Amino acid sequence: MRLIQVSITSSAPHNQQRNADVSGRGQITPKDLRPVSPCSTMVTFNLSNYNPGPFILVGIPGLEQCHVWIGIPFCIIYIVAVVGNCILLYLITVERSLHEPMFSFLAMLAMTDLVLSTAGVPRTLSIFWLGAREITFPGCLTQMFFLHYSFVLDSAILMAMAFDRYVAICSPLRYTTILTPRTIIKIAVGISFRSFCIILPVVFLLTRLPFCRTRIIPHTYCEHIGVARLACADISVNIWYGFGVPIMTVISDVILIAVSYSLILRAVFRLPSRDARHKALGTCGSHVCVILMFYTPAFFSILAHRFGHNVSRTFHILFANLYIVIPPALNPIVYGVKTKQIRDKVILLFSTKATE
Repeated sequence: MRLIQVSITSSAPHNQQRNADVSGRGQITPKDLRPVSPCSTMVTFNLSNYNPGPFILVGIPGLEQCHVWIGIPFCIIYIVAVVGNCILLYLITVERSLHEPMFSFLAMLAMTDLVLSTAGVPRTLSIFWLGAREITFPGCLTQMFFLHYSFVLDSAILMAMAFDRYVAICSPLRYTTILTPRTIIKIAVGISFRSFCIILPVVFLLTRLPFCRTRIIPHTYCEHIGVARLACADISVNIWYGFGVPIMTVISDVILIAVSYSLILRAVFRLPSRDARHKALGTCGSHVCVILMFYTPAFFSILAHRFGHNVSRTFHILFANLYIVIPPALNPIVYGVKTKQIRDKVILLFSTKATE
């Protein structure tokens, strides 16, 4: 058995602070409170204990009595998200008139939204309705990876869709020659690989940490920093990478989207006809709505975590849960209402079903 020695210098106030930090994470058991000697000592850790057992997902702290009722709207919204995105994927697949670059990116967005909502909501409902709070460490890492990966990929897809709208409005005659099927495949592979390379190091940053304290997570799903804070080691690298790299990636996507739409607006307002301007802006309307639904709550959550010290943890966690289910449910509705080609196909699909 391989052993390592760690030198720990502690004092009584430090011990009290440590116990306060542990108690702040939820209900704990006696073995979560491990005394720290007030003098300098040598503590021996067995590396076999560094492989953590199951984690406990609390749910929404402060609303435990309402979990059953909170699960009902979550389930309804999740069903809407699954059905809406599946219908969207079906129409784009079977209708040849929808085999255009814009709808190819929309199909990617629908698939990513399904991954985002499915990675979080079923586990949340099992906590709310079945009391299944335990999750294994590999299961926690898997859920965390797909949640963060689909979020970063969603942002990249919205950036690709902004580029699509820029080419369609600013260079309409070259649209089909620029965005060929081969180019679309390259873009899809590129943004998927970029998202994978950004999130994969997060998994390894967590697997290197020892978890020798409480394993209670005051949340409904595993997320990087929340799990890292349970470790009994320095997590500075996790904090720098977890907040720096993904957020800077998303911010760069936002900047490119803003540049694309600045060029689009400049081109639109140069059009001589008012009807032409209205039609050009109409083609971007649904995409702008989806962008606002995705980025507004995302940046609100980031700013609230950073500056909203007076905002309760209950609100943070409830908002984080709504964020992974509401945009995936609304995106197909927005595109179905504001995009004429999809709206017509949906009406035709359900009218045909009704006459059979």
